[in-house]
Amino acid sequence: MTISALDLAAETKRLLTELGVSADRYIGGTLRVTSPVNGNEIGVLKEHSALEAKDAIEAAHQAFLEWRAVPAPKRGELVRLLGEELRAAKAALGRLVSIEVGKITSEGLGEVQEMIDICDFAVGLSRQLYGLTIATERSEHRMMESWHPLGVVGIISAFNFPVAVWSWNAALALVCGNSTVWKPSEKTPLTALAVQALFEKALKRFVAESGAAPANLSTLLIGGRDVGEALVDHPKVPLVSATGSTAMGRVVGPRLSQRFARSILELGGNNAAVICPTADLDLTLRGVAFSAMGTAGQRCTTLRRLFVHESVYDKLVPRLKTAYGSVSIGNPLETGTLVGPLIDKQAFTNMQSALEQARAAGGKVTGGERVENGAGDAFYVRPALVEMPAQTGPVEHETFAPILYVMKYTDFDQVLELHNAVPQGLSSSIFTNDMREAETFVSARGSDCGIANVNLGPSGAEIGGAFGGEKETGGGRESGSDAWKAYMRRATNTVNYGKTLPLAQGVRFDVE
Repeated sequence: MTISALDLAAETKRLLTELGVSADRYIGGTLRVTSPVNGNEIGVLKEHSALEAKDAIEAAHQAFLEWRAVPAPKRGELVRLLGEELRAAKAALGRLVSIEVGKITSEGLGEVQEMIDICDFAVGLSRQLYGLTIATERSEHRMMESWHPLGVVGIISAFNFPVAVWSWNAALALVCGNSTVWKPSEKTPLTALAVQALFEKALKRFVAESGAAPANLSTLLIGGRDVGEALVDHPKVPLVSATGSTAMGRVVGPRLSQRFARSILELGGNNAAVICPTADLDLTLRGVAFSAMGTAGQRCTTLRRLFVHESVYDKLVPRLKTAYGSVSIGNPLETGTLVGPLIDKQAFTNMQSALEQARAAGGKVTGGERVENGAGDAFYVRPALVEMPAQTGPVEHETFAPILYVMKYTDFDQVLELHNAVPQGLSSSIFTNDMREAETFVSARGSDCGIANVNLGPSGAEIGGAFGGEKETGGGRESGSDAWKAYMRRATNTVNYGKTLPLAQGVRFDVE
């Protein structure tokens, strides 16, 4: 069967039914959803209006007022049950991710595993929302800090990780005592419907096993820009976590700051790797190949710039070209495929435009052409390797497609400057067996990115570390480490258990 003949609409309906989504949620609306696998329609959803979004936020705020009073370990129990539902549904939800996004099977399943992992992390965190006891200069006083629930957390997610990014935010927000309102990408709303159904199933179990829980604890809004604006502008949403382009962040960030709301911005990434003279080239080849070609170059952590030392350039680059020419491209639902489709025609157009700019700047392009495979409305491409004379033109900008710009370098200090000389600062890596180079790269004068790796590529972060980047990447942090603090408010408390009233800094204010 050709890719175009695949009945993905029928399979999508079967998967959604298995995951607990009623047919009226994806039939009879106005938002047409197509699969990048073959370009065919797989659902038509009803969209929420901005007014409905405002009503949903008000309801979520009422849910927060109840949920904040539930002890954190009990809140963690809900997230534990969500993790169980995700485990049971991993195969079906992973398959749906592959159909709606075009990810290969292992990546679709891997995204769901990431959701399971963050649930496990959040459950443990629910018993570790620690505050400090602080030394005070006043006798018979105790000073401490407390962490309290914040409110409604808005989540705006992008198409490329349609469900994992929600889980990074929602799992932490829920154990921290908040409610959530989620607006997924208009390109990938079906997986969001499935996740919401799984959450509702977990909530039903929680109520049956542990007692009451408020309705509207997790709300899903399907819609376009007007719905997102309602979420960003509503005074009862103290925090919005938004994942997307830098252009989106330039709009969202100022609107939130105008009303003194918080933001977690996860924006563009123009990630680089430095290949040093002592690098293990076999390991490097594998690390570069996955980081640059995985998910058809549609990860925010995708490797886009490669700096190769002149002494190993002629050893590594020909091997990379061979890998680029032989990598399996095609139906992501089939075993053995490594590169699936771009999300849509616009992504293909953007890729071709960037390649034309690279050629005009003196770049030598290998690959990049459309791969014909019988799916006329889908856009499969061969990943492009572009040897550039310098870091200029399109190299300085992120193109969300599988383009790897390769440049030669001679001096380590020089390459560090080139590495950092772009507006984005998400992820980075170095391949070396020289301890000084490795340690310098992760030091204060090395990579200026939020993620800096040694002897592995920049793509594929684990949930245990805080995820996010600097500069035009937005500065936000999600997932592990102490990222939970962004979802709570801090209070400093001082308790006087004595009978006198000494003032700080020796101030005297005596009244009769």
